Amino acid sequence: MLQRITNRTPFKVRMERFVVTAPPARNRSKTALYVTPLDRVTEFGGELHEDGGKLFCTSCNVVLNHVRKSAISDHLKSKTHTKRKAEFEEQNVRKKQRPLTASLQCNSTAQTEKVSVIQDFVKMCLEANIPLEKADHPAVRAFLSRHVKNGGSIPKSDQLRRAYLPDGYENENQLLNSQDC
Repeated sequence: MLQRITNRTPFKVRMERFVVTAPPARNRSKTALYVTPLDRVTEFGGELHEDGGKLFCTSCNVVLNHVRKSAISDHLKSKTHTKRKAEFEEQNVRKKQRPLTASLQCNSTAQTEKVSVIQDFVKMCLEANIPLEKADHPAVRAFLSRHVKNGGSIPKSDQLRRAYLPDGYENENQLLNSQDC
């Protein structure tokens, strides 16, 4: 019986050598937590620019990770960047990539004209006591698209009521209030 106990303990000792333990956890991260894209632009100079909270390479038109400095420096040392930088300097044209939100916020003259036509149409219908549902009639739609500039962009009556009627009401209310004074 004494032999059995002694035979078991060396076996347990041998098995303990093969137990895998996890490495100690690191308390610090290698990412800079409070660095903004503007900080990286000032740090790296004119090769980078910031737009909409994102960091862009000016000559390559690619988005870079502004949190890791090594990713930026690796990109600036890459062959593709040096090649694109040379092409960029030859062109002397600064094409900066814009984020989608900035592109959608841009109001062109066509967009402002469209809104003006719709507001004038709603005002005309209200002053002439024409129900907005008449704008849904196929003959009215055909006339507007043929004879009125941006007439095809006038929405259906439900959207006219929801989006443009309150604006017209507020404008008329302010006009009446200013005339009373």
